[in-house]
Amino acid sequence: MVIPAQVFGHDELGDIFLEKGERTNYNDISATLLEGSKNLKFLKEVAAPEMAIVREDGLENSFGDLYAHKGYAYVGTHTANGGNGGVRVFDLQDPANPEEVAVFANNDFPMTWQEKVIVKSVNTPHFKGDLAVVSVQQLDRGHPDSKGGFLLYDVTNPVEPQKLGFWEVAKSTLGTHELYLTTQGNRAIVLAASPYTDYFTQGESRDFQIVDVSDPTNPETLWQFDPRTLPEVDESFDGYFWDSPDGKVRAVFNHSTMVDETGKYAYISMWDLGTLIFDIQDPENPTYLGRTDFAAHQQGSAHSSAIAKGGTVLIETREVYVPVKDGYEESYGYTRIFDIKDKTNPVLLSEFKTDLTTDIPPTNNVTFAKTVHDPKVRGNTLYLSYYAGGIIAVDITDASNPTEIARYTPEYSDIWGVFVDRNYILASDIGSGLKVLQKNNSNNE
Repeated sequence: MVIPAQVFGHDELGDIFLEKGERTNYNDISATLLEGSKNLKFLKEVAAPEMAIVREDGLENSFGDLYAHKGYAYVGTHTANGGNGGVRVFDLQDPANPEEVAVFANNDFPMTWQEKVIVKSVNTPHFKGDLAVVSVQQLDRGHPDSKGGFLLYDVTNPVEPQKLGFWEVAKSTLGTHELYLTTQGNRAIVLAASPYTDYFTQGESRDFQIVDVSDPTNPETLWQFDPRTLPEVDESFDGYFWDSPDGKVRAVFNHSTMVDETGKYAYISMWDLGTLIFDIQDPENPTYLGRTDFAAHQQGSAHSSAIAKGGTVLIETREVYVPVKDGYEESYGYTRIFDIKDKTNPVLLSEFKTDLTTDIPPTNNVTFAKTVHDPKVRGNTLYLSYYAGGIIAVDITDASNPTEIARYTPEYSDIWGVFVDRNYILASDIGSGLKVLQKNNSNNE
């Protein structure tokens, strides 16, 4: 079956379709929030360093997700000007004055972009130190020197990152979009989300793969997931489309992976199949436990996840940017919260929506600007990155009744990622890069 480019369900929509970072409708006050404030209730901006141009050709990159580890922020880059922006490293010793100290993973493969980075302390028989894994996605699969997958770097000294290895999905794919690094004793593993790999390789490689990186110079694929092993999917899955029991034809691909703090359970965002939960204590033989599902009127679009309440609550964000679609509710993407005490049977507790969710203009309404993007949790506070909505903080003390308690919306907001580091909230704006925020009410964590 040939799938036209326009049906792909998330970031890679082709030249004639909307892509993240294009700021579509950002000049229309009715479509997005332009009147930003740097000091809203409970949150204030303490730093927004100018992201210096580091490319030899003098062109600027746009920015992707971010991560923080041991007082350093790692900011991935997006697709502007052909990608190859790598990961930008900032010393946060003085969070009000972040200092850019290094760039890495920017010249490994031409025509690629490095959106996602995870950094962990690792101690294996082969490597001891701080390991960074960086997603690599191809902008031009036809380029002879381009590859997709993820890079591994030693960032024990963040000022001098050292390349260790590379894991490739398959040349015919777009590469790895999101990933997660976790440890299990003296073992390090990466869970890779490589959207559309099932389709591009006709099942020879999969969208969700588990890779042993205990020896970062020689990553080894341990296992990959075939959606057709699920009873509700079976042969109806053709590499992208799935005949859902609700009678709709839905998209299935792996957008994101996440592992809890114990390294035991994985949460896989499989778009219209929901968030899948796996026991990965034996990473060569994971056990599927259960998944979230959607009402027939809801677009799926399970994009990312986070865990709260000691692993008993699942946060699921849904990136819906086409709000008007036959057979579905009229809505941009919003957040759903589940009780997962029984991981074989996630139970919906609540849905968190904002003023953006149903603010749908009659024309020019296809935009990422108003959908939720990524979630992070610290204590009883959920932090959501929200593109034009900025960063929204939500009190989930009662997970059945989530309540917005703060919002940070910079001018021309295009917030991609959020991360909580010590007493600071970090954000990444696609257009302008790193933001450092601080709570000005310590009682709201």
